[in-house]
Amino acid sequence: MPDSIKPLTFARFYLPNWVPNAEKAIYLDDDVIVQDDILELYNTPLQPGHAAAFSDDCDSTSNKFVVRGAGNQEAVRKLSMKASTCSFNPGVFVANLTEWKLQNITKQLEKWMVLNVVEEIYSRTLAGSITTPPLLIVFYKRHSNIDPMWNVRHLGSSAGKRYSPQFVKAAKLLHWNGHFKPWGRTASYADVWEKWYIPDPSGKFSLIRRHTDIYEAK
Repeated sequence: MPDSIKPLTFARFYLPNWVPNAEKAIYLDDDVIVQDDILELYNTPLQPGHAAAFSDDCDSTSNKFVVRGAGNQEAVRKLSMKASTCSFNPGVFVANLTEWKLQNITKQLEKWMVLNVVEEIYSRTLAGSITTPPLLIVFYKRHSNIDPMWNVRHLGSSAGKRYSPQFVKAAKLLHWNGHFKPWGRTASYADVWEKWYIPDPSGKFSLIRRHTDIYEAK
């Protein structure tokens, strides 16, 4: 089953269900390492009326805010979304769950998921992701920003070294979004990820040192 359609991929849509009594919550993808006090991220200020804070993707390697597909896009056109607007990365975000529930964010996200099944608005865009576009639509110009150092991303976009060792060390959170995961055969900064690796007590997942000094799961 592709990662984009595994059930847990949609867990972020249902944060109020997982922590019903919480006022705020942090969502983190599983390909991240936190290197600082996460309370600082939790305390990210959100503007009044905003249900979430994300890290904007405005550099040259990122997609702009484009949602397009093969079907009827009248619903998208009505949103007047500009392609020049910076996208954001939904793998790390802070949610105000009070606003989330007041604005019925979960239902809004579900609406765009259902619409995509019928009209294929975005199923072939944004690297095949079917969870990112609904978030981009629902939170278009309606989200606050987190400190970029709390989502130093694109570490998994290639096997090469994108950042200096000093910058990686200073990052508050490292994010291997992309195809080259740190637990795979080829990934950048795998040594940083391995430093925090905790062996699986069940023994089902283990790391093997290969002659190329690359780790793989068995």
